[in-house]
Amino acid sequence: MSHGQAANIPREHDPLSTASPAIHEAGQPEVPVIVLEPSRGYLHLKLREVWEYRELLYFLTWRDVKVRYRQTAIGAAWVVIQPLMTMLVFTVLFGRLAKMPSDGLPYPIFAFAGLLPWQLFSSALTGAANSLVGNQNLIAKVYFPRLIIPLSGILGSLVDFAVSFAILLVLMAYYRIWPTAAVWALPLFILLAMTTALAVGLWSAALNVKYRDVRHIIGFVVQFWMYATPVAYPSSLIPEKWRVLMGLNPMSGVVEGFRWALLGGQPTYGPLLGVSIVAVLVLLIGGLIYFRRTESTFADII
Repeated sequence: MSHGQAANIPREHDPLSTASPAIHEAGQPEVPVIVLEPSRGYLHLKLREVWEYRELLYFLTWRDVKVRYRQTAIGAAWVVIQPLMTMLVFTVLFGRLAKMPSDGLPYPIFAFAGLLPWQLFSSALTGAANSLVGNQNLIAKVYFPRLIIPLSGILGSLVDFAVSFAILLVLMAYYRIWPTAAVWALPLFILLAMTTALAVGLWSAALNVKYRDVRHIIGFVVQFWMYATPVAYPSSLIPEKWRVLMGLNPMSGVVEGFRWALLGGQPTYGPLLGVSIVAVLVLLIGGLIYFRRTESTFADII
């Protein structure tokens, strides 16, 4: 049935309408009618529809934040404990024992500044990958743009990042290190980290609906990916011949750029950041198309 034909069916006989029949009386406004149309193809991503459901996106994001620390003994303090404990382990193993260089910075600051964008990315990716399976009851009962669910899993990670970032500022004040004039670029690198998580998360979320072992693979991939990213070590240790491969890892540019914008120093990622951005855009476009292609089957197999 075409869109024009659906619009001409009276409401009381329209099987596609989700609204109650309107009573035509003088001066009474008509009840809005929602018409579900057939897909126009996989390239029609319905991004405008996501904006129309922005209130639902806000609700799901805030719900995920509250549920994450519900019935925990110390609550949201885990947001601070996790990066601090990881920083201490890195400081002892890499800073003290392995004598890892830190670009002239105190190693605890160097490690913590690398952990923050990385944990933002890993938390957002994990939340997006498991989001559809975690909301299977909602998907099976109510219609809304499915893209909202992985988006809510990603946006919730920003709350944890904001708390950890405040701890980093306290540590910087303790070591008498102040933000540089390039601090204005921080939101750009944070946006790149979130976009990378969304690009990979869309693929992972859609595949996780069909293949439930994807959630186990994600944990391994995130762990391996961290060691391939200059979180605990500077990118200057990477030989020149491997720099192109490093550029294909978008999180390398994010971590190095985050340190540069906040702590200063000579940027070492250079033009390879452009390679990272192109790689993220290719992943994101492919992920959106694949997600759009498979979302019609989510309610049936989830």
